[in-house]
Amino acid sequence: MIRSNRTTRPKAPTRRALLRFAALSGVAALAPGLAGCVADGLVSDTVVGGAPERQSALDVSPVLLVATTRKPVGAPPKSPFFSSERGRGLSFAEVRLSAPDRSLIGKVSSVVTGDWAVTAVPQVETGPGAAGAFAQAALGRDVLIYVHGYRESFQSAAVSAARLSDGIRFRGASALFTWPSAAATFDYGYDRESALWSRDGFEDLLKALANSPSGGRINIVAHSMGTLLTLETLRMLRAEAGEAAMARIGAVVLAAPDIDIDLFTSAIERMGPDVTKVTVISSTKDRALELSGAIAGGVVRAGAADRERLEALGVRVADASDYGGGLINHDLFLSNPDVQGVVKRAIGRASGGA
Repeated sequence: MIRSNRTTRPKAPTRRALLRFAALSGVAALAPGLAGCVADGLVSDTVVGGAPERQSALDVSPVLLVATTRKPVGAPPKSPFFSSERGRGLSFAEVRLSAPDRSLIGKVSSVVTGDWAVTAVPQVETGPGAAGAFAQAALGRDVLIYVHGYRESFQSAAVSAARLSDGIRFRGASALFTWPSAAATFDYGYDRESALWSRDGFEDLLKALANSPSGGRINIVAHSMGTLLTLETLRMLRAEAGEAAMARIGAVVLAAPDIDIDLFTSAIERMGPDVTKVTVISSTKDRALELSGAIAGGVVRAGAADRERLEALGVRVADASDYGGGLINHDLFLSNPDVQGVVKRAIGRASGGA
C-alpha cells in the first residue's frame, strides 16, 4: 500500500519496477469475476426504478458507437480496424459485435474464449464530420460512453465497453471513446501522452452530443488512465461551452482513477456544482495503482486514496477495498455485479431515478 501523500518530483521508473508491473499486469486477464462480500458503501441491489431489466439494448442490437483518435486500419476497414498509432483527427464507426452465448455451455466456454467480440466495422468516417455523425447515430437516446485505461487495444476496449453496458442492462446507446494506447506494459508514458493528446477529439464529441437538439443524457464511465482524459476534457468543455453543455452530462463514474491525488483534487475543484455528478470507485488495495504511483514518483493515485479524503472533495465514493486483492480490484466494475450496481445507480440518479 502506498503510504506517502507528499508530492514528489516524478522519477524515471526502474527496470525492476517495470518488470514487477509487467508480471502483475499479466494476472489481470486471468482474474475471474468475484462474488465476495458487500463492502461498506456498496449494496447488492442493482434495481433502479422498478424490476431489474433482463436484457440490455446492446444484447438486442449489438452495435457499438465508436469515436476514436486512433489511426484506422485499411480502406475498407480490416482487422484490427484501429491501431495504436495516432490518427488525423476524430473518427467514427458503428461497430458490429457478437453477443455471448447465454447457455450454460456458452458461459463455461466464455471463461476460455471470451464473451463479446468485434465482428465487423463496415465503414469509418474521419474528419470534421465524425462527431456530428456520432451524435446523429445516437439521436434521441441516452448514451453511455466508456473511456478505457492504460494498455488497451481497440478490440479489448470494445469488449470492455460491451461488458459494461450489458452488465448494467443499459437501455440507451452504448458507446466507446478509444484513444491510441500502445497496449503494451512498458509504454505507460506513451499511453499517458496519447490520452492527453486526445482531449480535443473527446471535447469535439461531447460538444456535438450536447448541441444535438433532441439528444439524450450523456453518461461517462472512465477507467484508470482514461479518468485523466475525462476530467481534463470536462474542464475544457465547461470553460468553452458553458453550463448549457454541462447540463447534458449525466453521471460521471471514475473507476480506479489513475491520476495523482493533487491533480485530481485540482480537476474536481474546477467542476464547480457539477461535482455532484461524479462517483469514484476506489480501492486502497489496488496493486495496479500502487505500481503506477511508484512509476510516477510515489504520489498517491486518486483511486487508491482514503475514502474520507475523496469524500471531502464532494464526490460520491464507492470503496471496493474489501472485494479482493491485487489487480482484481482494478476492474471490478466489469465483472462484479455489486460494483456494477454503483454505475447503474449513478446513471439512475442522473436520469432522475432512485
